[in-house]
Amino acid sequence: MGTLSRKQREIKEREALILDVATRMLVENGYLELSMDRIAEQIEYSKGTVYQHFSSKEDLVSAIVARTMETRADMFSRAAVYPGRARERMLGIGLASRLFIQLYPYHFKAEQVVRIDSIMGKAGENRRRRIEGCERRCIQIVCGIIRDAIEQGDLTLPDELTPEALTFSLWSMHFGGYALMDSDPLQELGIDDPPYALYRSIMALLDGLGFAPLTSAWDYEATQEKIRREVFASECSRLN
Repeated sequence: MGTLSRKQREIKEREALILDVATRMLVENGYLELSMDRIAEQIEYSKGTVYQHFSSKEDLVSAIVARTMETRADMFSRAAVYPGRARERMLGIGLASRLFIQLYPYHFKAEQVVRIDSIMGKAGENRRRRIEGCERRCIQIVCGIIRDAIEQGDLTLPDELTPEALTFSLWSMHFGGYALMDSDPLQELGIDDPPYALYRSIMALLDGLGFAPLTSAWDYEATQEKIRREVFASECSRLN
């Protein structure tokens, strides 16, 4: 790919600026208070300039989600090639999810908004393809790890449970768990550390399926620290 021209660089930088400002507004004030007018005021460009980059507010929010979704997919890819057994790599996927939410706490709320049909329907086709492509990539990565475990003899699924169905279950636990993270009833239930509670529940599910090595036979805390150092050192450094 050739070097970008000065004009192309300026366009790319302006689009990144719009996304950064829109992300901050979304975090601070929510979707309903996000507006193209306010974004234009913040970046000191005309509203027409904002519309040159994004066809609508919905398209803009979809672009925010797509940008961070690509980061999450890249983190999943790095965890998937960790040189360990399949369940260690699955642990890496879980760690990637937790680190991602910590680094991009706004993403989950934006993703929930984008999943509303009326919002996604107004997003540009390119944005929709990027989001769908990232989701498909993450699903394929997890399914691939499960299939590796089956081929290596570390996992035998019941006849009615496919790798895709197990991936869906794990995805549902993560999505539903993070949707409830700030819920008051969790405090009432005595769940002071929701991410850890979710982690332990998923590990219990994998133990129940006989996904070897079981937690009783393997030091997963040590594995997790190793993955932090060797795979996600940059992300952990940013959090610290």
